[in-house]
Amino acid sequence: MRIDSHHHFWRPARGDYGWLDQAPAAIVRDFLPDDLAPLLGDAGVERTILVQAAPSEAETTFLLALAARTPFVAGVVGWTDFEAPDAVERVREGVRRPGLLGLRPMVQDIADDAWLARPELDPVFDAMTETGLRFDALVRPRHLPALRARLAGHPELKIVIDHGAKPEIAAGGLADWRRAMQAIAAETNAFCKLSGLATEAAPGWRDDDLRPYVEVLIEAFGPSRLMWGSDWPVLNLNGDYLEWSRAADRLLAGLSPDDLARVRGGTAADFYGVTA
Repeated sequence: MRIDSHHHFWRPARGDYGWLDQAPAAIVRDFLPDDLAPLLGDAGVERTILVQAAPSEAETTFLLALAARTPFVAGVVGWTDFEAPDAVERVREGVRRPGLLGLRPMVQDIADDAWLARPELDPVFDAMTETGLRFDALVRPRHLPALRARLAGHPELKIVIDHGAKPEIAAGGLADWRRAMQAIAAETNAFCKLSGLATEAAPGWRDDDLRPYVEVLIEAFGPSRLMWGSDWPVLNLNGDYLEWSRAADRLLAGLSPDDLARVRGGTAADFYGVTA
């Protein structure tokens, strides 16, 4: 079973996608299940994980409603305010919401690069660990020291690093990112998404532009902790669904059939608890 471990739906008119105000026109429109379904068919993808794209619980409710009537969506990674006075209660209530698999604060948009390591967030991450909700880490390389510190204090947290932590591919930012990712992979139980790399590459990217970064992730996390995702429709800014799917298969061609199947679906199924 092939699984897309990371995609979005949105309806800009809802009003809580502030970042879309500065986005290119190509992605400032509705993207909903009927738009994605034919792309999944072309790529042979059977199930998906729907991920939040707005820092609001209203959007999470919107996504859960879409997921409930969309058979290919296996579940939702939503949002809650980790700094709210009742954040622990919100996390504990979240685990009772049908279809909610995890939570994702939009760390990349938070001014404090060390936010993830703040001690006052310890009770919230304790609740995440206790409930078994997955934590999607939307981070960039500058956030990796704080993420590493957080994981040292919460070794049982079910966490996946989105988009390989968004390495600076277009600028050739490999060495520091590689060291940080290798350390996190070696010291923790973190998973990682093979997604979002095309968006970080220069326009007109080729397989060889992405290959060094893919090789780092394969070596560091291994197929049992690496999962493919599309990051659609953000992907449309520098690629398309089928193009990225085919490129991933080429870049993973050195894996055994079993290991390829893990990256393309099995790892995501295990991490998120997806069943056929």
